[in-house]
Amino acid sequence: MRALTVTPGEQDSLRVDEVDDPTPGPGELLVDGLAVGVCGTDREIVDAQFGEAVPGRRRLIIGHESLGRVRQAPADSDFAEGDLVVGVVRRPDPEPCGACARGYFDMCRNGRYTERGIKGLDGYASEAWTVESEYAVRLDPRLSDVGMLLEPTSVVAKAWDQIERIGQRSWYEPKSVLITGAGPIGLLAALIGVQRGLDVHVLDRVVDGPKVALVRDLGATYHHDGVSAFGTRLRPDIVIEATGVDQLVCEAMAVTAAYGIVCLTGVSSPGRVLPTDLGSLNRSIVLENDAVFGSVNANLGHYTLAADALAAANRDWLARLVTRRVPLARFHEAFEHHEDDVKVIIDLTTTGG
Repeated sequence: MRALTVTPGEQDSLRVDEVDDPTPGPGELLVDGLAVGVCGTDREIVDAQFGEAVPGRRRLIIGHESLGRVRQAPADSDFAEGDLVVGVVRRPDPEPCGACARGYFDMCRNGRYTERGIKGLDGYASEAWTVESEYAVRLDPRLSDVGMLLEPTSVVAKAWDQIERIGQRSWYEPKSVLITGAGPIGLLAALIGVQRGLDVHVLDRVVDGPKVALVRDLGATYHHDGVSAFGTRLRPDIVIEATGVDQLVCEAMAVTAAYGIVCLTGVSSPGRVLPTDLGSLNRSIVLENDAVFGSVNANLGHYTLAADALAAANRDWLARLVTRRVPLARFHEAFEHHEDDVKVIIDLTTTGG
């Protein structure tokens, strides 16, 4: 079968390879791959910034935003032939830390976890793959065109779950949320915010195009002015920072209402020095009982929350998040930058070049 592979740490090594067909082990599903989403993590692996192959091998099958259809399932599993499924990305380490041992492998304390398509395990960018039944998530069959959005949705489902948990340290009744960044993470965070009945505001630099329309059609408000100017007027109860732009990160922490919560989901590049008044920022955070935290990855509970959120969403709106579908044979096009891109996926079912 065909699979999209890379040699981690080696530039210009991405290619389609012929690899052995997968054989399911005990308790595993055999799945026909339908599509994978492409995200910043994939691009960084392709750019040789990080990534780790299966021990003893040079090449890694990439792809962690999966979507497939069950070809074969164990008789004692909860799955059946034809089920639409997504594979969970992370696995706990063999000798799990306290968090991993209790199912919170997204909060691993020792870093010895593995991740499909990223760290020590092959991913899902292949025409077929296997997955342990306990790490597979069944999707509403109506999501067959957009189910690869489940993994990024699980990331924001975790962010919202953590926001709720932190808020409940006291009386908590938020009204508004500001989301910085209108990429897939920001837009999916906005979706869940709208589903929660909040006044949702999304800020990005573009002034027109699909992102603006997606925000407005969701029933949220779009902005393209600065965080400091707009955020100080809004004074949101919650900020979800989804860009990783260091200046925006600093500004986002300073604009919340009292007892505000800032969730950082974007990853910044190190090395840049900013002129920031840390004294004023610290004073604001302390005197207003604010909370700032980082969030990444997701556990099985978050995947379930994400599946429910996608099932409840408008299908046409979800379909518009996918702005380009690229055949596996033209994989390189999926890693090109287009100005209007939101989510680009690689179709594993088409054979055309």
